[in-house]
Amino acid sequence: MLEPAASEPFAGVSETHSSVVFFVGDHAYKLKKPVSLGFLDFSSQAAREAACRRETELNRRFAPDVYLGVAEVRAPSGESCEHLVVMRRMPGNRRLSSLIRARAPVAGPLRQVARALAVQHAAAARGPQISEQGSRDALRSRWRASFAQIRRIGARLPDAAELLEVAEVGPTERLAEWFLAGRAPLFNARIDDGRVVDGHGDLLADDIFCLDDGPRILDCLEFDDRLRWLDGLDDAAFLAMDLDRLGAPELAERFTGWYTEFAADPAPPSLRHHYLAYRAFVRVKVAAIRAAQGDLYAAAEVRQLAAMTLRHLRAGAVTLVLIGGMPGTGKSVLAGALADRLGCTLLSSDRIRKELAGLPPEAPAPAPFGAGIYATSWTERTYGELLHRAGALLELGESVIIDASWIARGHRAAAAAVAEKGAADLVQLRCTAPPALAAQRMSSRRGDASDADPTIAAHMAATKDPWPDAITLDTGGTGSPGSLDESADPVRRALDAIRPYGPEHVWRPTRPYMLPG
Repeated sequence: MLEPAASEPFAGVSETHSSVVFFVGDHAYKLKKPVSLGFLDFSSQAAREAACRRETELNRRFAPDVYLGVAEVRAPSGESCEHLVVMRRMPGNRRLSSLIRARAPVAGPLRQVARALAVQHAAAARGPQISEQGSRDALRSRWRASFAQIRRIGARLPDAAELLEVAEVGPTERLAEWFLAGRAPLFNARIDDGRVVDGHGDLLADDIFCLDDGPRILDCLEFDDRLRWLDGLDDAAFLAMDLDRLGAPELAERFTGWYTEFAADPAPPSLRHHYLAYRAFVRVKVAAIRAAQGDLYAAAEVRQLAAMTLRHLRAGAVTLVLIGGMPGTGKSVLAGALADRLGCTLLSSDRIRKELAGLPPEAPAPAPFGAGIYATSWTERTYGELLHRAGALLELGESVIIDASWIARGHRAAAAAVAEKGAADLVQLRCTAPPALAAQRMSSRRGDASDADPTIAAHMAATKDPWPDAITLDTGGTGSPGSLDESADPVRRALDAIRPYGPEHVWRPTRPYMLPG
């Protein structure tokens, strides 16, 4: 909000949709506009005075030496006519957004901001009223309020349909609702862990100044406590979104990583992306308001932020991936490569089968087809446990890869039901390889959880159900010894199926996985 001192003009003015800031010397004076915008109401003088005092009180938590107090403006008659927030003027050339646009090094100050935010959150007020605003239903209500407000704005414009199309309201609404539908346990766990706090609520790069003695964080949200009562990760996501908007997605990722490190926050990537999407759409709404007020540049900002919203909603989609096929077709190697690349939880039928039998994963337990721990009852128990664990993880926002043969139609139907209940996308991948190569791979296994051999594989092939919904991946072209890294065709095709919107949505490193034989 503040402008440069020193080299800048002695006086100046800056305006937003809800306030005007006057710069005089080394001070800044913030005036609330007499507007009612639905999500805030400054239409009365009393409301504006209360907002000024509340803004000063709340922002002193983050920058006590910047917010100096509240000034009263009186008419010549002595009558009170307005109130202003009085601030120490910040040097605009040290504004974080300006430094980013100038490509100046800001990693150090940004890391300090992440630490300061985590420290403030650790000391912030908590309680039942605050926690309620971090619930799944509260977030869904805020999404819906934003959708409704943009539709109301559009209804007042001659090109309403165009605004709704530019804002991507339809697809954004569908994706946001789908994520939230299955995630109540995730949000409940966040509340139980004390993650919902009285935070900043409006953390933008324009309002952060990187001074020599440390950053100053200004302009927290003061007009509605409920919008400032939020998950700490949601608070941090606002700045991450803004860094992404400014063309610095790597800094956005690093900032989020620093915050979660300092806050000891184990949030799943899906929640990080969802909060980034939510914050981007909040800015879509603000830009739409400015467009309705005649700002000629706001429409382009609506388009940019709407695209960002969709990008993060798609990246944060919770997914259940079934990777199946006959023994020796490379399904376990592919599953490991994809889990590492995408940051998914990997569940293996071979390992869980041994666990249920009280055996170490690598302990041999060979048996004829349909006997021992491979009897039908053990197989049903194994798949039941796989899907039980997968369902619990999906509800907590974790994408899951299940490595199993998936030869039975009933097991796949049960997996589809788990995905539906957990509001997760379902991706089905079937690995194949030439029989001779599959047999060679089985014979060269050492210390592997699988006990399958070519005889078992032949019995499985004879009893398998058709799998028309699966994408078939031929792993035979990887050669010998071969590897499955991101350049391998099965991995590329699998990544396209799981994340069809481009590699920029995946924040995890890669490493090669070896195919035996």
